[in-house]
Amino acid sequence: MDAFYASIEQRDNKALYGRPVIVGGSPDERSVVCAASYEARRYGVRSAMPVKTAARLCPEAVILKPDFRKYQKVSKEIRALFFEYSDLVEPISLDECYLDVTVNKKNIPYATEIAKEIRSRIKSNLNLTASAGVAPNKLLAKIASDINKPDGLFVVKPRNVEDFVKNLEVGELWGVGKVTNAKLKEMGVKTCGDLQRYSILDLVKIFGVFGETLYYYCRGIDDSPVYDGGGIKSIGSEITLPIDTDDVDDLIIYLNNEINIAYNRLKKYNILCKTVTLKVKFFDFTRISRSKTFSCATDSFDEIRDEIESLLRNLNIEKKIRLIGVSFSNFTDKADCATIFDISG
Repeated sequence: MDAFYASIEQRDNKALYGRPVIVGGSPDERSVVCAASYEARRYGVRSAMPVKTAARLCPEAVILKPDFRKYQKVSKEIRALFFEYSDLVEPISLDECYLDVTVNKKNIPYATEIAKEIRSRIKSNLNLTASAGVAPNKLLAKIASDINKPDGLFVVKPRNVEDFVKNLEVGELWGVGKVTNAKLKEMGVKTCGDLQRYSILDLVKIFGVFGETLYYYCRGIDDSPVYDGGGIKSIGSEITLPIDTDDVDDLIIYLNNEINIAYNRLKKYNILCKTVTLKVKFFDFTRISRSKTFSCATDSFDEIRDEIESLLRNLNIEKKIRLIGVSFSNFTDKADCATIFDISG
């Protein structure tokens, strides 16, 4: 959906049509922009920006407090429409979903035609615009959906994948946060084409298991299924060390590999976790664990890694460790994480 929260407010109040609208808290509060209409974006207003800053950039903007009940109601209407075409619907947030329409309920032969029909129905039924990306996998569909916003459609055909990805900036890839992107820049890597020069072994040496993911992503390869996230209680990974050790630097290396493995599983199911846990088994087979619960559920690789590393560094290690592992739990579906911190509108 396009500027979802702001667009709903403009739809429901004709006096707001064509005016810059910001959905967020008061400029006098420590609040952030949840959504900005395209009129406000022309002034440089962006989601996650402090409302105080946004108001300075666009003083004539109408600033509204979010009405998540209303947004959730509209989101459910849109999702009901999606289910008319496929049961394989994976919500990302209130305003975004993946659909696998390989086999669809209406027997429409081409995914592009389905995307056009759905966008048309959203506009006629709900008086809102939607953008769509059509591609062979979720990774490329997500990237494609952002290209022709607002009210646009972009299609990546299988035969065009190689040409499409080579000029993409690596920051567009899932899991590439600020830290990873900075490391890639140090390597002289700006685009996926640049990253393709590295072998899978090179990338694994530099980034651990996530290097394998990068190897495939920069080639437009993603085999993650469209999944609704139901039934998962915990995701984790652990390793028995080749040699017992109490060296924190060595332990961090092993730990990062396990974080990467668990994180890739988290991303596969496209869910957020609120609790991360460090698990340690000592040489005498005694065990301890330490957990951290975030104030808001997250799928930020950098945030998850930093907190787990902190748990290890703050651990009083008095004897050598033979096994180390991590787990993520307390999951939240992205579409149900609607708070003032939901900035996807």
